Amino acid sequence: MSKVLSAVAWPYTNGPRHIGHVAGFGVPSDVFSRYMRMAGHDVLMVSGTDEHGTPILVLADKEGLTPMELADKYNRVIATDLTDLGLSYDLFTRTTTANHYAVAQELFTGDWRNGYMVEETTRGAISPSTGRTLPDRYIEGTCPICGFPEARGDQCDNCGNQLDPTDLIDPRSKINGETPEFVETQHFFLDLPALADALREWLDDREASGTWRPNVIKFAKNLLEDVRPRAMTRDLDWGIPVPIEGWRDQPHKRFYVWFDAVVGYLSASIEWARRIGDPERWREWWNDPEAVSYYFQGKDNITFHAQIWPAELLAYAGRGAKGGEPGEYGVLNLPTEVVASEFMTMEGKQFSTSRGHVIYVRDVLDRYGADPLRYFICAAGPENQDSDFTWAEFVQRNNSELVAGWGNLVNRTASMIAKSFGEIPPAGPFEPVDEALLASVRGGFETVGRLIERQRFKQGIGEVMRIVGEANKYVADTEPFKLKGEDERERLGTVLHVLAQAVTDLNTMTAPFLPHGANRVHRVMGGEGDFTPMPRLDEVTDLDNGKPYPVITGDYSGTPAWESRPVVVGTPIAKPTPVFTKFDPSVVQEEIERMRREDSAGEDSTGEEA
Repeated sequence: MSKVLSAVAWPYTNGPRHIGHVAGFGVPSDVFSRYMRMAGHDVLMVSGTDEHGTPILVLADKEGLTPMELADKYNRVIATDLTDLGLSYDLFTRTTTANHYAVAQELFTGDWRNGYMVEETTRGAISPSTGRTLPDRYIEGTCPICGFPEARGDQCDNCGNQLDPTDLIDPRSKINGETPEFVETQHFFLDLPALADALREWLDDREASGTWRPNVIKFAKNLLEDVRPRAMTRDLDWGIPVPIEGWRDQPHKRFYVWFDAVVGYLSASIEWARRIGDPERWREWWNDPEAVSYYFQGKDNITFHAQIWPAELLAYAGRGAKGGEPGEYGVLNLPTEVVASEFMTMEGKQFSTSRGHVIYVRDVLDRYGADPLRYFICAAGPENQDSDFTWAEFVQRNNSELVAGWGNLVNRTASMIAKSFGEIPPAGPFEPVDEALLASVRGGFETVGRLIERQRFKQGIGEVMRIVGEANKYVADTEPFKLKGEDERERLGTVLHVLAQAVTDLNTMTAPFLPHGANRVHRVMGGEGDFTPMPRLDEVTDLDNGKPYPVITGDYSGTPAWESRPVVVGTPIAKPTPVFTKFDPSVVQEEIERMRREDSAGEDSTGEEA
């Protein structure tokens, strides 16, 4: 049994999440975590909402709220959506807790004490009309390296190179289009050049493991080609104060949001340990060199997880060119793997909240439920290349694969057993056709499990559905519905017993992908309660200041094992109701028309700035 940290990207509290977000960080991390628990590993799955930075200030002004009120509003929206999607976090918290502030400040102080946080005078961007600092991500212009016209002030998403706002050609504010003013300001910079050799050694080791997705390791290693110090503080008044003498009393100097956001993986682990009453338990995942960690996010966050966060950890441990000693948290484990998905588009266009070209998670859950969305993401999501969500494919995959394939197998199996026996019948002598199906199903545990463990979710769900197809063919070949004579009853019982075993084992294999559906199938096949544990939304108070907020958590000790479970002869089986819902083809046109209306409304509301 291994200690497995499942570190899931922190959704930003500037609005509800759309399906492209959860395709990148949410569903893949949950499939992996659920499987690893089933395989017997001790999993700690953590995340929360990322709540600092200028975008929160801008949106708070727009909505007439304080930054904290805005963070409270969308923290609850996001946590509710992710709970209903079935994401099995051990703790989903937030970055505005006193615990997170303390942990982030300790990491920063440790990096500074070891000499890897250096003060530099730089030029910062100011909005001429408001006097407010413009963060790097709120400045765009032409990339000086590749010529991309919409490069951001911190990074070009086209070529992936790190940038400064002053590097951009014709820089402009993304808020109002004005040209920013650049003024001298002092900040702390993370000394990446002093950590470059240690980062390169770590990445070489990870490349040698052969487990990273090729695009991720290539991107990460390319980052080292032009490594330079990177600012870790900002001029703004919404964020974590800098805990260094001479800086504490400067209310407009705060941590860069990306410095503190990645610290959240550690702070959430510490908060989880404190909440279960074993405050040092987190160390089993962070200090034990045998523990493994997997970081799930979209490809636009590779820089922060394959360079910035590892650099922060190496600096804290004193493992760069300047040496140093670990702080109170000790030597913290570097990521075992950075699991970055590509981008998902919608009907051929990028998701755009401002333009109304978006599908929110809540809308899909309310109209169609969690299973069709999770299935689409697993079967057709942006795992290793960009993918496009279309309503036509969403409906087609639900109807022809989830309903007509898996749902039909479950329904016809339960219906035939209920009609002919009312309970799972005993098996008589097996014929070769029976043995072949049972062997194929049993073999699925090793094949599908190995694919999920390597984050090959598309291949994993594809293999499950291939075996589902074999089971449906078995029904067509054995024709149990024609076995009506008394002298055929033993054979009928054998066929239905084999089908009950196949459905039960396939349900175990679908559980990481479709936990809601797995629980329904479990009950159809005579089970009681839930087959696989589900998360819950708990109302808690801050451990240090008593402020209330919701967290996602759960008791996953009842997770079933990843193995075949012999069916119990005599288990009552009633006439079933459909496990999955078939969608009318008219859904496609209805959703496209809704999307067009929202696109049009978004264009009208954003005007020239869009």
